[in-house]
Amino acid sequence: MPWPDNLKTALEVEAVVRDSGAVPATIAIIAGIPHIGMERQQMEHIAKRGLAVQKVSRRDLPVVLAKRMDGATTVSATSALAAMAGIHVFVTGGIGGVHRGGEVTMDVSADLVELGRTPIAVVCAGAKSILDIPRTLEVLETWGVAVAAFGTDEFPAFFTPRSGCKAPARVDSAAEAASMLGCVRRLGLGSGMLVAVPIPAAAAAEGEVVERAIRTALAEAEARGVKGNEVTPFLLERVRSLTGGRSLAANILLVKNNARVGAAIAAAYAEQQQQQGETAGPAAGAGALRSKL
Repeated sequence: MPWPDNLKTALEVEAVVRDSGAVPATIAIIAGIPHIGMERQQMEHIAKRGLAVQKVSRRDLPVVLAKRMDGATTVSATSALAAMAGIHVFVTGGIGGVHRGGEVTMDVSADLVELGRTPIAVVCAGAKSILDIPRTLEVLETWGVAVAAFGTDEFPAFFTPRSGCKAPARVDSAAEAASMLGCVRRLGLGSGMLVAVPIPAAAAAEGEVVERAIRTALAEAEARGVKGNEVTPFLLERVRSLTGGRSLAANILLVKNNARVGAAIAAAYAEQQQQQGETAGPAAGAGALRSKL
């Protein structure tokens, strides 16, 4: 997301989290120091640097910290850092997954592996349809990740509520999702859970424009014989070209909706743990600026 939309959106997302009864903690790395919650000037520093900021997955954390670099954390790194800080709910736009042709290239996002070994709830809008969503769900199953769609039976595909894949489970309220998170943690499974929230109706029209562009790009890739690790870069470039940047408005509405749902889950989880005489810990993480917002 370009400057200044990235900063504006991040601040608005934090406001949504607060208004929904939770505590935001935007996560990023500044000069080699992980920040779990940032002041406005720190957020502005990351946002202004934009694409110059290193994208940081779990594997990159030692490098970025040792070299005292700035970093925008992916779902995998954000989940790891949030869990270290005692945060149990993390809100983002969408997760990474198995890329098309991933059965050959082994291009599988570290986000999926992290969800399999970190007991945290990630609230997102599913996975973008440029990914191989059926295989993404299979990998999540392999890693023992509890996956539930929020208020629907179908796993959403980021810009569209329809992926053609049935969600493994369904939750219809924040309290129900919070109860599931409580069960994950009490069982000591060591894995996390994914709550997939469909794009809100207000953004569905713009989202469908992007989705049509994705379908067009997929057809072009097949017609041109684009294969292997060339597929994803080709699709991303064609979608950007075909939509003329129209995905931005839908993306902003989508992530705010995720924040609203995630904050409600965090608040419900905290209340449930207090009723059971346990400590819930900090309520929610609002995500990383560049890579997730």
